[in-house]
Amino acid sequence: MDHLGQHQKARGAFFTPFEISQFISNWAIRTGGDRVLEPSCGDAAFLLPSASKLVELGASPKELPRLLYGVDIHGPSVAEAGSRLTQKGFAASITESDFFDHEPQQLYDAVIGNPPYVRYQDFSGAARAKSLRAALAHGVRLTSLASSWAAFTIHASEFLNDNGRLGLVLPAELMSVNYAGEVRRFLMSRFAKVRLVVFEQLLFPGVLEEVVLLLAEGRGTAKSFEVYQARDASSLASLDTSSWRGFVPAADEKWTPALIPNDALDAYRELTQGDSFVRMVDWGDTYLGSVTGNNSYFTMSAATVSDLGLRKSEVLKISPPGGRHLKGLTFSERAWGQLAKEGARCFLFAPSVSDMSSGAKSYIEQGERDGVPKAYKCKTRTPWWRVPLVAQPDLLFTYMNHDRPRLTTNEAGALALNSLYGVKLKSELRELGKSMLPIACLNTVTLLGSEVVGRSYGGGLLKHEPREADLMPVPTPAILKAAANELMLIAPQLAVTLRQNKLLKAVEMVDAIILERHLKLDAVQLGQLRQAREALFQRRVARGKK
Repeated sequence: MDHLGQHQKARGAFFTPFEISQFISNWAIRTGGDRVLEPSCGDAAFLLPSASKLVELGASPKELPRLLYGVDIHGPSVAEAGSRLTQKGFAASITESDFFDHEPQQLYDAVIGNPPYVRYQDFSGAARAKSLRAALAHGVRLTSLASSWAAFTIHASEFLNDNGRLGLVLPAELMSVNYAGEVRRFLMSRFAKVRLVVFEQLLFPGVLEEVVLLLAEGRGTAKSFEVYQARDASSLASLDTSSWRGFVPAADEKWTPALIPNDALDAYRELTQGDSFVRMVDWGDTYLGSVTGNNSYFTMSAATVSDLGLRKSEVLKISPPGGRHLKGLTFSERAWGQLAKEGARCFLFAPSVSDMSSGAKSYIEQGERDGVPKAYKCKTRTPWWRVPLVAQPDLLFTYMNHDRPRLTTNEAGALALNSLYGVKLKSELRELGKSMLPIACLNTVTLLGSEVVGRSYGGGLLKHEPREADLMPVPTPAILKAAANELMLIAPQLAVTLRQNKLLKAVEMVDAIILERHLKLDAVQLGQLRQAREALFQRRVARGKK
């Protein structure tokens, strides 16, 4: 971040490396007469290299104010932009205003920049309403989860002439999150050519957000887009145009598969769209565990239950907050009991309204003195201390992971809190799914699929929203019935291997049965799929080391 620091952070603005702004400017500006707009110009990160490029192509410095335009909502940034341009002998027409208040009355040859990135939690009120209206005016209905960049990208596109070029630095969410699906569809229907540059390394110092460069041009309908994987910003200077890879997205498909080599992607699609794999949702419902509003109050150790004098009927058995204890294939009654003995928070405070012990009453009074009812989730329910429960899950699903999502059979019959998802299997598949799915999901196709349908978060974590977990490819019931005896034979060895954190060894064991023996994958195909999964995994891990 530059010296405008906290003001920029609050607006979702971050310092753009010069190599990035120069690359986009050089790509977008083709003649000395091109009209260029930077709609969130900050301190002229793109205006400066654009001015240089225009002059290089024949424009005189005196012509720049009628060729080069900037908009920014932040007054000090506008002043800084003008000062920086003047120091270099350049000038531009810069307006202090909200870009969403502008209508495309004049069109440009190039619209470039780094749109503000404000997550939906902080992007609210009039600013959000204005951005959603702007997107809707261009025929795109964004959800309430959309961050600020989404509407900004759509609005900016409409300031281009028919041959114009859009060059933006965008969060990699463009490729992977559900709410960006409308943006992806818009880009493909609005532009004749769409290209993305993705990076192996993070670009913004101190910021874990992964970014991509969007390079879109011409009016038309693109049937495919191209992607280029660069090492870092400095490598853009030697970008090899022959290394662009074409990708044809399936309907409503994320763009993450574009990072998979073509041969592996063909094999993955053939398997997951055939008769051997189904989606997780075809096995059952995935849902968020119970939300307490204050885990430190509502979850308890056995010692706390005893000290308060609570009855057995006033607490419920839960999987303790978090998922570190779910390392094997099953969460057994014995494992739960051992956690309870070790002092883990294995109980949920859940007294009856009509029949309450004196210990429970005292604990509720203590919670009121401590302000627990003021927590958002607590103050919206009556009584505040009664946690809404979800169904007891057949499987426990860890949705925030370093290596892979873990499915664990809930033999303990514990309830799940919102640090986990629960999976309630269809009645006709319950017996088979409880015994087989935690084992079967250790195959390479499912692991690759989890990377494709999930999303990478700060620190290299892989996260799945419930709808994304629903899309994870898993073997069909027919395949698991056929392989059940063989899989059960290796289950004890698998459990030991997983507890030793030897994931790849476990995957090899399951692959040998499901993918090689039953689905007849050859060594070449299996190798391609494993390499693709490893590439996506290492891409995430590299971000976790920053």
